Order: sequence, then structure tokens, then C-alpha cells
Amino acid sequence: MKKYILLLLIVPFLVNCSKDDYNYTNKFLPNYSFSIDIDMTLPLYNQLQFPSNPVRINQAGIGINGVIVMNTGSGYTAYEATCPNQAMSSCSVLTLNGILVKCPCDGVEYSLFTGLATSAVQYPLKPYRVSLIGSNIIRVSN
Repeated sequence: MKKYILLLLIVPFLVNCSKDDYNYTNKFLPNYSFSIDIDMTLPLYNQLQFPSNPVRINQAGIGINGVIVMNTGSGYTAYEATCPNQAMSSCSVLTLNGILVKCPCDGVEYSLFTGLATSAVQYPLKPYRVSLIGSNIIRVSN
């Protein structure tokens, strides 16, 4: 009897274990694997040490059209720089507008604090994993 009780207690933990804190599925955006370490002591990324100063990273192989990283004051966020509610095209690269990004295709704006649109749309911005290594390195990955 004790074996069955132990089994009933362990099985829910095994079933609910997951690699990610979230599961983002979007029919418009493919999932490309990447990882980048961002050194905030470099002049190019120095503004990430201060809240509300987003930085766009356009290196080849990083995201689809790059990644936008921002210090929110309580942590860091990183989002795909591609419009989440449009098929990929020449106009689907997000443009920075302060703490918002705008999709040139449909004019929808998204908050870099939450990833949510300022109007009703199907998908929020595609988030990426962010971890702080030491006090000066931000790792962004998918």
C-alpha cells in the first residue's frame, strides 16, 4: 500500500517537469537555436546597465531578424525583432520606439517590459531566455 501512495505522489512531478518556464508557439516565427553572451562593459551594450534603454542585436545567427534586449529595472527581457503577427517579409522587422517596438507592416506596437501589444492581436512578442552571468554578462538563448 505504501508503494502505491509513494507512486501517486511522484508521478505528478514527473509528468509536470518541463525544460522551459514557458512554451511559445507562433505559426509565423520559426524556432532557431542560438546563444549569445552580451558584455555590458562594452560601449555597444553599456546602456543595458540602466533601465528602459533597449539594445538591438543584429548579429548573423542571432534570432530571425535579431534580438532586442532591455533592462526593466527588475531584470532583463529579450524578444525576437520580428513582427509576431505577420508572415515574414521585408516589412516584418520591428523598429525601436523608446520602450516600445513597432511593426511596420500593421502599425501594432508592443511593450518591451511585457511583450504584449498595445492593441488586440493574436500573438505577443516572442520571448527568449535571459540569464545574468556574474554582474556584467547577459546570456540570451533560445
